Amino acid sequence: MNASPGGPATATRPPSPESAAPERLRGRAGLRSREAWTGRPAVLVAGTVLSVLVSAWCVAAGTADAGLLDVWRAVRLRVFGGVLTEDFAQTYAIIINLRLPRVLLAFAAGAALSLAGVVMQGLLRNPLVSPFTLGVSPAAAFGAGLAILFSGGSAGSGSWLVIGSALGTALAVSALVLGLASAKAMSTATLLLLGIALTQLFEAGTAALQFVADENTLQAIVRWTFGSVNDADWNDVLLVGALTLAALPLLLWFSRDLNAIAFAGDDAARSLGVNVTAVRVGLIVVSVVLAAVVVSFCGVIGFVGLVGPHIARLAIGANHRYLLPFSFLTGGLLLVIADTVGRTVLAPSVIPVGIVVAFIGAPVFINLVLTRRAAQ
Repeated sequence: MNASPGGPATATRPPSPESAAPERLRGRAGLRSREAWTGRPAVLVAGTVLSVLVSAWCVAAGTADAGLLDVWRAVRLRVFGGVLTEDFAQTYAIIINLRLPRVLLAFAAGAALSLAGVVMQGLLRNPLVSPFTLGVSPAAAFGAGLAILFSGGSAGSGSWLVIGSALGTALAVSALVLGLASAKAMSTATLLLLGIALTQLFEAGTAALQFVADENTLQAIVRWTFGSVNDADWNDVLLVGALTLAALPLLLWFSRDLNAIAFAGDDAARSLGVNVTAVRVGLIVVSVVLAAVVVSFCGVIGFVGLVGPHIARLAIGANHRYLLPFSFLTGGLLLVIADTVGRTVLAPSVIPVGIVVAFIGAPVFINLVLTRRAAQ
């Protein structure tokens, strides 16, 4: 930021945390900082390679006799064409029609929830914030359940009625929560308590919908309360995947603004030329859309938006230029592994992925709460 002695400051885009370091940090400390900076792209590349390998292994895992070479052969036939032999036809159908869309939907959903979580945590400057803890995901589930009830159970996974109802409810709740927080000048801790109250309210509302629903509609609503990718198909993968891939570069475009708000606070960010209100509202809307679309396809999956960013922050640091793409990878990988555990540990029974993630996420959340209390 440049300022003349008698005139107003001229705003520029806020510098990244590393580029704002003073000259006196040169030397050994500065060298370590530059080494950490140059090492982050390597971490991203390694994370991408690991995600591809683990996802391929998860496609191969299961009761059917299939290996990594079978996965590669099936994908090659699907993409480039070729002769499908009779002895490979069944394995091909299992991989292409069942396992691959399931793994890809789980990865896209986990990546979307993790991106939503890291953005909310940065904007509200609290690592305990996520779409689940703020009540956004339960609200979206209530909206989806309402659409299913009024359609008599005919509105299935990913229907426009379910998506619109989930999205509308989630946006309304987000506007209510953030509006109250702004009007009452709430602290983030109070905001989290409000989110917990709304979570209980919408979970009770979803339970009330189940109480008045008939048998077929009840089964459809219960699916949303568990969180599952059991019915994944290629249309689901394309919609959720395209939305998540489109959101990542958009969020990266605002990474410096997000850094300024997360590290320096609203007042300092404004002094650096950031339109804090517009950035906060816009990025919150993107986060809510990501969470609501995932809920409309997969149901309520808690803690991914909390655990994914936490793991990424430990591995690559808090700079959102790198934290956003790495959270994309960690969230997707977390949900893929959780789903694979759920469908293999008690095979042929399948544990919904939302239950498996809750077993992982609840201890991490408790650890975060205790760590923050100890730090304070």
